[in-house]
Amino acid sequence: MDLKKSGYLDYEIDPTLDLFEEIEKIKKEKNAIILAHYYQDADIQDVADYIGDSLGLAQQAEKTEASMIAFAGVHFMAETAKILNPGKKVVLPDLRAGCSLSDSCPPDKFSAFKTRHPDHVVISYINCSAEIKALSDIICTSTNAIAIVNSVPKDKKIIFAPDKNLGRYVMEKTGREMLLWEGACMVHEIFSLEKIIQLKNRHPEADFIAHPECEEPVLKMADFIGSTTGLLNYTKKSPKNAFIVATEAGILHQMSKASPQKTFIPAPPDNLCACNDCPHMKLNTLEKLYLCMKYEKPELEMNEELRLRALKPIQKMLEISRQHGL
Repeated sequence: MDLKKSGYLDYEIDPTLDLFEEIEKIKKEKNAIILAHYYQDADIQDVADYIGDSLGLAQQAEKTEASMIAFAGVHFMAETAKILNPGKKVVLPDLRAGCSLSDSCPPDKFSAFKTRHPDHVVISYINCSAEIKALSDIICTSTNAIAIVNSVPKDKKIIFAPDKNLGRYVMEKTGREMLLWEGACMVHEIFSLEKIIQLKNRHPEADFIAHPECEEPVLKMADFIGSTTGLLNYTKKSPKNAFIVATEAGILHQMSKASPQKTFIPAPPDNLCACNDCPHMKLNTLEKLYLCMKYEKPELEMNEELRLRALKPIQKMLEISRQHGL
């Protein structure tokens, strides 16, 4: 990859460098830690200090003693790390790594929506911008969303944003009526129901497992629904030897490492691709990770007033998660 020609990072990389070795050196020299999401490329997962879903990454960011956090994920995840660590340097491989779900909830429109419903508690999925977090009462992840919603007194009305599919799933599980923001993740909305049915027919021995961000017809077919970590743990513990997996295909790397004797089949999207990759997550590469750690940029910076407002609902989430052993 010619990073110089890309116009994003004007640095050359010596092609003879062992980037895995160089990254390990930088981590020691700079007291740096790499946090990576399950949806990153396999090379990045293999060099990371911690791999997890949004809740696990937030928990790791909260307790790290590293001086620099290299966040291999998307922008809102690095923002969360900065919100929790104002005194630490947070760098990410590519500032352009955004999130379609986060983009589906513009702060100005959501603020107006919230103003129209002043008697509602606002629970926002962590897959949102710092501005949306600052407008929220509590943050949640797919791991703890049910516990978070159940923590709100029954007489309180709830706005759930930005993912309508996760919100609908949580409503079904908790029995709570919620006002849903009409946002969605492009990765989880594009799974082809028809192709999944065909796959299930070809692999009747396989369990079909899905992330709750998937659309309702897909979830109704699932043998198990769970967060990214929940899906991974299910495949470890299940006696089944084959799984059709409806979430971003990056998780299959950890599933295969944990259970090499089992078969993992990515659920197909409604296009010509064999599996469903997040184009934002895949903007990050091992080369960019090396460069961002070496040169300590691009660095994520944040207005302190915004950070403090966004911090409160994240702290509430982490506290409720601790209470429930999550």
